[in-house]
Parts: sequence; structure tokens; C-alpha cells
Amino acid sequence: MIGILLQTTGAVSTVADTLNTALAGMATTGINTGVTQQPVTEESFNLLSMIMKGGVIIYPLILMLLLAIYVLVERLIVIKRASKRSSNILSNIKDSIHKGNIDSARTMCSSLNTPEAVMLEKGLSRIGQPVNDIREAMNEAATIEIGRLEKNMGILNITGRIAPMFGFIGTIIGVIKIFYDIALQGTVEISVISTGLYEKMVSSCSGLVVGVFAFIAYHWMNTLIDKFAHRMEETRMNFLDILNEPSK
Repeated sequence: MIGILLQTTGAVSTVADTLNTALAGMATTGINTGVTQQPVTEESFNLLSMIMKGGVIIYPLILMLLLAIYVLVERLIVIKRASKRSSNILSNIKDSIHKGNIDSARTMCSSLNTPEAVMLEKGLSRIGQPVNDIREAMNEAATIEIGRLEKNMGILNITGRIAPMFGFIGTIIGVIKIFYDIALQGTVEISVISTGLYEKMVSSCSGLVVGVFAFIAYHWMNTLIDKFAHRMEETRMNFLDILNEPSK
């Protein structure tokens, strides 16, 4: 009797093992199980499509970025043109002054048409007046020319300040969207909140990137203008020294 029970138990174990093996094979191959494994498709990373998931706040940020790039390039061109310097302009002015040919020196400065030449031409036009009046006239001319170089610089300054704020607004909009989708779907699954997460993170990142770019561009331009202003100050001092030299 015991032998019969042992044989029956062994047969049942063999059948169970065979059934488990067969089910495992069908689950692996997807045959007759009713479940077909879908291949996982990996979506390639597209920076543009990712940026556009930042919501409506992305559009003013893109506009700010384009405007900041335009101002940066335009100011670089203007400053580069203004920085052109004639190596012998002061020596030519010195020779003309000592020869008493002031009009020739003024004509030369007018033909150069650079901020430095404009300042020197203003000083030449005041020759014969007290030195303090000449210095004051040249200071005013230099201030006007530096102001022209700083044109539109406020756009970079403002962009650097408000772009991160726009990114923060986009973050708030994304959070609102997340809670709205949760209330609408009644679940907190990642597929429900992913759109809002994209919007808040992309807008925050975009606002910071635009703000940092404008901030760096603004201070870089200011550094170039300050350097040019110091050069004009040096030129003014050299010109006044020429006026104080005794005529040969």
C-alpha cells in the first residue's frame, strides 16, 4: 500500500513539473498565453521637442534669447568699429598744432569718424581757450560717445533679470497642470503627471539659461566699454600734455 502511494506521489510530481515547464515556455514565447510581449521602443532625445514641452512660457523666453543675441552681436560690431585706432593720430595732431595748422588736424579727426577722433576734434576746436574749458569739452564729448556705445545695453540687463522670473512662472503653471490632471484622472500615475513635470522643469531650465546668457553678455559688453573708456581717458590726457608743451 505504501509503495502504491509513493508511486502515485511520484507520478503527480512528474506531471506538475512537466506542466510548469510547459507554461514557462509558453509565457516566454508568447504562444497560447493570451499575452504578447511588446518590444520596448526607445524614443531618441530631441532637444527642440523637449524645449517645446515647456508650455506657452517658452515662447517669450525664445523671444528674449533671440533679442539678447541680436543686441550682443550688434554691440560687438559697434564696439569693434569704435575701437579702431590710428597709431599716429596724436603725433600728427602734435605736428599740426606746433605748425599752427589747427584746421588740418580737425579735418583729419573728422575723416576718421571714431569716438576717439570726435573727442580730439572737440578739443582742437577749443584751442585758445583755458585748459579747463578744453578738458570739460572733451569730457562731454567722451561721455556722449560712451553713451552711444552703451545703446541697447539695458535690454541685456532687463533680460538677465526677468528671464528667470518667467521660468518660475512656467514652473507654477506646470504645478497647477499637475494637480489639475490628478483631479481629472483621479490618479497620481506618472503618465498623468508627466506633462506638468515636463512643463515645470523645462520652463525653469530655459529661464535660467536665457538669464545667465544675458547676464554674461551684459557684463562682457560693459567690460569692453570700460576698457575703451579708459583708453579715451589716456588719449585725452596725452592731448592735454601736447597743449602744455612749449612750441619749438
